[in-house]
Amino acid sequence: MKQMKLGVVGCGNISDAYLRGGANSKIVAVKSVTDINPDSAKTKAETHGVSAVTYDEMLADPDVQIIINLTVPQAHAEISKLALQAGKHVYSEKPFAVTFSEAQELVRVADDRKLRIGSAPDTFLGAGHQTVRKLIDEGRIGTVTGGAVTFATPGMEMWHPNPFFFFQKGGGPVLDIGCYPITQLVNCLGPVRSVVAHASKGQEKRTITSDLHKGEQVTVEVPTTVNGILDFANGANVSFTASWDIWKHQRKPIELYGTEGSILNPDPNFFGGAVKISARNGDWEAIDISTQPFGKPNQPAGEGREVANYRMAGVYDMAAAINSGRSHRANGGLALHVLEIMESLERASSENRRIYTETSCERPATVPQGEGEEVFLAE
Repeated sequence: MKQMKLGVVGCGNISDAYLRGGANSKIVAVKSVTDINPDSAKTKAETHGVSAVTYDEMLADPDVQIIINLTVPQAHAEISKLALQAGKHVYSEKPFAVTFSEAQELVRVADDRKLRIGSAPDTFLGAGHQTVRKLIDEGRIGTVTGGAVTFATPGMEMWHPNPFFFFQKGGGPVLDIGCYPITQLVNCLGPVRSVVAHASKGQEKRTITSDLHKGEQVTVEVPTTVNGILDFANGANVSFTASWDIWKHQRKPIELYGTEGSILNPDPNFFGGAVKISARNGDWEAIDISTQPFGKPNQPAGEGREVANYRMAGVYDMAAAINSGRSHRANGGLALHVLEIMESLERASSENRRIYTETSCERPATVPQGEGEEVFLAE
């Protein structure tokens, strides 16, 4: 297929991963970048060998078919809607909107114009998570009855160069990191039927310790610890913890429990990682993930570790799907359902009641075995 041209909006912390992924692809190619700060766009353009343009110029460019929206979450809906109205497909960093109502409007606009919406996280396409999906589909732990999710750190102000928006309305640990495990759970178990939750705020103000704004304080407008229960339509229920108030813990990112055993799912913030399974009360057994794509470590992670980070896999899949006419996996329906679940967790706490979801979605198709982006071209 002919390479599909991309325009990247937002040249912040995450953009390098997308720009590197675009540079190494046969399916897509980044043509231009833009940012609210023209100097940032110019720097990224020079570093990655692409053009720096205004957003109006990008939207007017007939070569650009997909807009990659990497702006701050609070701007996602506005930027994506402009792209859709200009006739461009959109792939957004997570969450693709900060409210369920905004997200519904984006899906409506895309459907009206017969355009595609894609959204991170696409990590569920990775070898670790696809291996877990395969084990569940094969019945290796029987019927999944429950599970536990934990994403807990001391907070974004510890390391992020510009952490303010994380603590403003539209931020918080659920919208920022909750989407990773929830998306993988929906990939494995299907849609969520209802949620209950309790949310709290650890501190009213936080002191930034990352370099750029070190010593400055940020006012916290959102809950920073959320504990909930996700009730799945298939009968499973999974406990859920997302927090920026925890210094240290020993809980696994995702554990799934079935009638015949248990599975340890690797960190859904990355694509690979160790998968382990136990048969009933037997010992943990490591499962080989090498037959699945997007699992080989490719990025240093400190302390001599490497992680698998392929944050363009969802774009590869979407571009290939547009070309062939099939559905893409990190699609608007999945992203809308996940966003509704996340918003419902906070509503369940603030309204002190169980929240039933309005949306549902199909489990995404499994990723074919093989190596790299080529797996999406064979479908």
